[in-house]
Amino acid sequence: MSGAAARPQNPGPAGNDTHQTAILTIDLGALAQNYRDLRERARPAECAAVVKADAYGLGMAQAAAVLWRTGCRTYFVATIGEAIDLRTLLPEAKIYVLNGLMAGTAAAFHAYNLRPVLNSAREVREWAGYCTHVREALPCAVHLDTGMNRLGLSAADIDEIISIADLWQTVALSLVVSHLACADDCAHAKNAQQRARFDVLRAMFPDAPASLANSAGILLGRDYHYDLVRPGVALYGGHPQRQGESPFRSVVHLMGRILQIRDAEIGETVGYGATRTLDRPTRIAVVSAGYADGLFRALSAGDGETGLTGYLGPYPAPILGRVSMDLISVDVTDVPEAFCQRGAWVELLGPNVSAHAMAAQAGTIDYEVLTSLGNRASRRYIGS
Repeated sequence: MSGAAARPQNPGPAGNDTHQTAILTIDLGALAQNYRDLRERARPAECAAVVKADAYGLGMAQAAAVLWRTGCRTYFVATIGEAIDLRTLLPEAKIYVLNGLMAGTAAAFHAYNLRPVLNSAREVREWAGYCTHVREALPCAVHLDTGMNRLGLSAADIDEIISIADLWQTVALSLVVSHLACADDCAHAKNAQQRARFDVLRAMFPDAPASLANSAGILLGRDYHYDLVRPGVALYGGHPQRQGESPFRSVVHLMGRILQIRDAEIGETVGYGATRTLDRPTRIAVVSAGYADGLFRALSAGDGETGLTGYLGPYPAPILGRVSMDLISVDVTDVPEAFCQRGAWVELLGPNVSAHAMAAQAGTIDYEVLTSLGNRASRRYIGS
């Protein structure tokens, strides 16, 4: 369970909800509080925000507006398309594009006042060439690979560009970044190795602010904060580290509606594939939510398995059988009738079922849980 206070199971007064079968509530107040928490942890470093992938699936337009009002001035996205969309929302923000400078896009970066995170010697040369062409030193970041072997300048790239005469007078280097591979494990030796490598490599470049820490990196402590941190999943209520409880407030609440309640006997099966055989007389609630709404099929519960557990008020309602596209069946035998009626709402993600817990159950990570939430559920934004 996250650090958020428990919320009532009724989705609340947001108009007539008689036609709605699943509701995704996004608490923008909790998002703002998570940003304030991260900013305090990172001081005196600046706290940016990663809003790529539509703010981890929760809505970039809504999230960015709240983050701006909360004081965030620097943002990271993955693609230039995301950056252009964000620019229309936040005309004055500093916007970095993590996936770098694709061929032929320099003019668009310039036109929309965007900052490429340059990931190779070729990208550095192309940006420098464009800056020379327009006779303006335009801002950019340089990404140094410190051991992840994903994007970022390799040792060979650095050797190629570091000694080019006047290169760093041609561009405006505004940030030097790298990315931690194992920050979700605070005891992993690679964290310190990457930090040491980052210190060596960034000393080879002109003096510029440095950034190493993502959400998990912030929790590693001040040695990883440098001048700017760039949290993502922690903003949206995810738990960035494997160990311990999450210190961040839950932002996302997914509720599914009970369509039908039925009784089944010992020996009957539930759902596709007849994977779950009942070992007691069972009261079953059929809920309108499935993998089209972001409930992974891996949350299913066959014989001898434990799957997703939903909640009706304080009462657990474990899943029975397979998750299907539109429906799940949950065991409500032990739930009082006052909480369990046709039309009642079942908490599938929220204060009792964190994204971290769901991810662990499904064999994945918080990031995939958040970005997989479908668009079919009616979305409600609260706390804005």
